[in-house]
Amino acid sequence: MHKMELSCYAGSLASLKAAIECGADSVYVGGESFGRDTLSDDFSREDLIEGIKFAHENNKKIYVTINLLPHNNDFKEFKEYLMDLNKLNIDAVIVSEPGTLITVKQILPDMKIHLSNVSNVYNYETANFWHDQGVDRVVISRELSIKEMETMRLNTPESLELEAYVHGPVIMSYSGRKLITSYLESKGKDDYSSKKKYNLTEEKRKGQYSPVYEDEAGTIFFASRDLCMIEYLDKFIRAGVSTLTIEARLNDENYIKEVVPVYRKAIDDFYQNNFEYNCTDDMLEKLKNATYRKHTTGFYLDETIDYD
Repeated sequence: MHKMELSCYAGSLASLKAAIECGADSVYVGGESFGRDTLSDDFSREDLIEGIKFAHENNKKIYVTINLLPHNNDFKEFKEYLMDLNKLNIDAVIVSEPGTLITVKQILPDMKIHLSNVSNVYNYETANFWHDQGVDRVVISRELSIKEMETMRLNTPESLELEAYVHGPVIMSYSGRKLITSYLESKGKDDYSSKKKYNLTEEKRKGQYSPVYEDEAGTIFFASRDLCMIEYLDKFIRAGVSTLTIEARLNDENYIKEVVPVYRKAIDDFYQNNFEYNCTDDMLEKLKNATYRKHTTGFYLDETIDYD
């Protein structure tokens, strides 16, 4: 049975180091340019250099997100950015649309390419299409069930890696514009501060708040509950998923130090116990205590389980 990779998003250099020290095999980061994941602390070029050095010294990998949708006049700078990333010796880039994919292949033909979940891969035909275009890994949409992932694995070549999110905040919607800021400024709200925090609520679900975040990349809406699949980790492995990812771009290193070790232990125990899996109450309790937000299994199971 294949060996599972544990990956983690990190929003700062401190979070990157914490993820690696706590057992992550790889870390996703947003760079200074073209990375949508700038909602936490930006990774400067100096941070990225230090993070890559730290990761490689520990035999771990660094992936850089390129999730913004470039306009025509962005490609000159984008090509220069790619060449700089290559000099830094990153392990892969994560793209989300054809133009960036084509450009990466032209500029860095040997670079590993992952396809972001924002590209919405729902079936094996789409996964195979992207693989034929040069994608090495597909991040599966969170709306699929584990059974559908298994079907995708059975109908795609082994050379295509499949990745799934298993823990953390769930992005519901993304816009390339700063919607709240633009609206308030259009109404003459001179005292508007970008530091203010907002949440979405639905009239019949009072008390369930969906966080809204804005930065220069745009507006992102998150679900009211965090994903938590620790009880069902073995099902992802048996379905043929090759990488399990923890979403932590908005969390600090303390959160990562609580969450990553639990998933590291769970994966290691599965292989060490002859592929028998046992999620303990202690694991669930540690994950529950890592955040004030409640947990859910999302769309992965036949019936969604929401944890109190």
